[in-house]
Amino acid sequence: MFVLVPLTQADDQKLSSVRIGYQKYGTLNVVKAEGSFEKALATRGISVTWILFPAGPQLLEALNAGSIDLGNAGEAPPVFAQAAGVNLVYFGNQPPFPKGEGVLVKKDSLIQKVSDLKGKRIAFNRGSNVHFFLVKLLEKNGLKMDDIKPVFLAPADAWAALEGGSIDAWVIWDPFMTAAIDRSGARILQDAEGIAANREFFLADRRFAQAHQDILLAVRDAVNRSGTWVSTKPEEVVRYLAPQLGMSEEVVTKVIRAQPWGFQPISDQVVSDQQTIGDTFFGLKLIPKTIRIADAAVRIPE
Repeated sequence: MFVLVPLTQADDQKLSSVRIGYQKYGTLNVVKAEGSFEKALATRGISVTWILFPAGPQLLEALNAGSIDLGNAGEAPPVFAQAAGVNLVYFGNQPPFPKGEGVLVKKDSLIQKVSDLKGKRIAFNRGSNVHFFLVKLLEKNGLKMDDIKPVFLAPADAWAALEGGSIDAWVIWDPFMTAAIDRSGARILQDAEGIAANREFFLADRRFAQAHQDILLAVRDAVNRSGTWVSTKPEEVVRYLAPQLGMSEEVVTKVIRAQPWGFQPISDQVVSDQQTIGDTFFGLKLIPKTIRIADAAVRIPE
């Protein structure tokens, strides 16, 4: 892990715009809605362009292509991106939210414990944070991936498959998990508590991060302000997010109230946790080479 050196004034003057990748459910969408980040940069003559992505992998492809300067993603996408040679840095993260991902089964399922998953059809996003969670969950219960029948499905398809009975269980994250419970009474067999951290990361192009540390600090402050907004006026945040997600206000309220908010610097523990994910994915042959997370982790001043 390395520390970014302060900007020179000359570097600061070169910047006229910042391009931010965000997702429908994620902290940067709340930062966008809260608005103070954009206003603060506008006073310095810096414009902000917000670019929406369906998921972390596409966002990081755009970062690699030079289409955005920074963005947010879960635990798995940056691991794949680093293995593919994307010149990224981690500069912060949300607090861990292990209860925000879990294994769902139908409410009347005969599956009562993790060992019951042996031989069952389990849906999840291949190469995602829940893929890692599933591997570790099985491991903890004396099972391997070879003991189950993986079914690779996107959230919308997996929910329909669980309801229709073509799969036995679904490993998924919020807000989809809470929405499925709300809509069908699906049951959480096991969440990620004590197994996986489930963090959201703030990521930037390495060259941008080195040249414009002040923008990273502005993101840090905006994330903290957004966390305050969520805690003091959750109804405003819910009214903004619910239509975008196509979910009820009740579901979104449950999720944002359960989720911890706020910016945390990259710590040694975070680097270690991400390294475990990288090593696990290499062992599963999901990435082509070993990676060193510490090489992509930066500390910004607190």
